[in-house]
Amino acid sequence: MSNADAGSTHQQHPIGTYVKVWILLFVLSFFSYLVDFFHVQGVLRWGLILVLMVLKAGFIVAVFMHMKWERLALISAIVLPPLAILVLVAMMGAESGYVHDNRIEHFAVAPLK
Repeated sequence: MSNADAGSTHQQHPIGTYVKVWILLFVLSFFSYLVDFFHVQGVLRWGLILVLMVLKAGFIVAVFMHMKWERLALISAIVLPPLAILVLVAMMGAESGYVHDNRIEHFAVAPLK
């Protein structure tokens, strides 16, 4: 098979898909801006920012990096390790409260009388 044959079998994705995702990314960025504009504070602020950030990153990876059209094995090889790291970080976060309380209980200095 020559280079001309290999080039002719290249799949072309519709431009409308890219435009729709670009507009969706613009809308998600606008919502991210609104979080700051309305002075949302606390856990709600960081939750909204993280959710919007993950959505934008997911759309960028899926469409602009062509992961939407890849095989499941390749998608799993790229997506599963970060998910495993997130699970481990969540487990460490849950464990940190126990470790902190245990250190306070065992290493606290007795008050002077």
